[in-house]
Amino acid sequence: MENKKYLAGVDLVVPVYRPDEKFERLIEKIGDQTVKPDKIFLMQTLIGDDEADEKLTEKLLAIPNAVVTTLPRATYDHGGTRNKGASMSEAAFVLFMTQDAVPTDEHLIENLMKAMEDEEIATAYARQLPNDEVGPIETYTREFNYPPESRIKSKEDIGVLGIKTYFCSNVCALYRHAVYDELGGFVRHTIFNEDSIMAAGTIGAGHKIAYVAEATVVHAHKYTYRQQLSRNFDLAVSQRQYREIFDAVPSESEGKRLVKMTVKHLMKTGRWYLLPDLVFQSGFKYMGYFLGKRYRRLPKWMVKRLSMNKAYWEKK
Repeated sequence: MENKKYLAGVDLVVPVYRPDEKFERLIEKIGDQTVKPDKIFLMQTLIGDDEADEKLTEKLLAIPNAVVTTLPRATYDHGGTRNKGASMSEAAFVLFMTQDAVPTDEHLIENLMKAMEDEEIATAYARQLPNDEVGPIETYTREFNYPPESRIKSKEDIGVLGIKTYFCSNVCALYRHAVYDELGGFVRHTIFNEDSIMAAGTIGAGHKIAYVAEATVVHAHKYTYRQQLSRNFDLAVSQRQYREIFDAVPSESEGKRLVKMTVKHLMKTGRWYLLPDLVFQSGFKYMGYFLGKRYRRLPKWMVKRLSMNKAYWEKK
């Protein structure tokens, strides 16, 4: 690939679909940052209601430095939509966020950019904090996946961290644009997990990934048992489709470790009464993961029924 010149600074890319008050708070917080994005690329997925879509487009265009791209719902893709936003950016760094990730302070982008001062680091992702609605189990899961200590990950960590070496989240992640382009961006037409697949490629190419605990966003979901099943089904499908990456670092052991640590945490904090809920949550997660790993053996109607991302299977 020919050498491309990138402008100093950072641009922000956010896929937008039926945004709520969290998106409004996100935009407000971005405006307060000590390091502000030069441009905000908003990838608006249309809902199919012309009047509602037009109103939202007008609202998005009123955001300072916003560039709005409208996309038919059928064309949305976890990797492809983000790639389209990044392709319009000329900045040296591209920050990807989801519409429901709310920065906790004005230093989010500044702290992520500090990590990039080390030129070996190609990606820096933020710590995700729970809100008050998700409950003790999900709160501990967030602490398990996003601890208060920062860490830099490289090839040397695979033997110790296993699949966690490739853990990265586009809920809030900053990419060095040159490396992002060098690796071809995110995989296209993927059901899920485009960020971890990209992280594996980044590590494999000899670059490093920084987890920046000082950069924080509030982001958490309270999933039903059925939603837990569907989410883990899609996760396992993506791992099966990219088994050349994930077979070498299976995630089952990490899942078991999370369950064991959560049990200890609940007992230690006197919340033993939540153990049945944990058993059900873990059971549905494992069921989804087990079925997702074997999705090619399942009838098509069942695969679509189990999946959280049904539009993926319609396109496929």
